[in-house]
Amino acid sequence: METLDITFVVIDFEDQSITAKMPVTPSVHQPDGVLHGGATAALIETVGSVAVFVFKQTENLLVRGIEISANHLKSIREGDVFATAKPVHLGRTTQHWEIKVTDQKGALISVGKLLTITLEKK
Repeated sequence: METLDITFVVIDFEDQSITAKMPVTPSVHQPDGVLHGGATAALIETVGSVAVFVFKQTENLLVRGIEISANHLKSIREGDVFATAKPVHLGRTTQHWEIKVTDQKGALISVGKLLTITLEKK
């Protein structure tokens, strides 16, 4: 999270959503100066994985992403992007998250899906 300068800005316990912010700077650009899809995917996985810890409210679990997909709909060169994770399914062992990435004006940049698995620490 430090490498990409990801910070969490909103945790909403009512609708079980969590939002993080990532600045779009040259450190996360593709060679042509737009946000790299890999950086966006890392943001998506980070937000979804942290959401599991927050909403399962336990310290004795390991969380791992087991499937991730992202559809990049719009490019961005500067500013901040915001990723909001909302649960589709919160099972005992697996969790499915939809993560929308938007710019500062709310325009949709990417839509991601993350499937996580929780395992007890040994």
